[in-house]
Amino acid sequence: MINEKNIGEFLYSTDKTKLNIEYIHYFLSKESYWAKNIPIELVKTSIEGSLCFGVHHQGKQIGFARVITDYATFGYLADVFIDKNYRGKGLSKELMKFIMEQEVIKKLRRFMLATLDAHSLYAQFGFESQEGNKRFMSIKFFEEY
Repeated sequence: MINEKNIGEFLYSTDKTKLNIEYIHYFLSKESYWAKNIPIELVKTSIEGSLCFGVHHQGKQIGFARVITDYATFGYLADVFIDKNYRGKGLSKELMKFIMEQEVIKKLRRFMLATLDAHSLYAQFGFESQEGNKRFMSIKFFEEY
């Protein structure tokens, strides 16, 4: 199911047909610290197998995130970014709000991510650092069965 939300001049969408794969690949391979030199085929495959989120401004993609999930119990947030020319406008916070509003996310038992530098952003949405490893953060929505 495709979900979209306009916030000001920006469109937040789960529609994969609106994703600019070349742009995502460029950002991940050249500007991210976590996926330097990643091949475009690997980016394409990762997008195909994930729940994806695009941020668009006037038809141009300016942000991205994806959730690797089984759509039932577990999700892992990955490849979150906002174009450097659009930072400082609260777009990453709005992207996280949009992600957390999705019904599939609300149903997960555990939602995880890894970050070196955005702990304060994710903490606003309930993520906590894992004991003994500050890079990994998670939310435990439900107790074990």
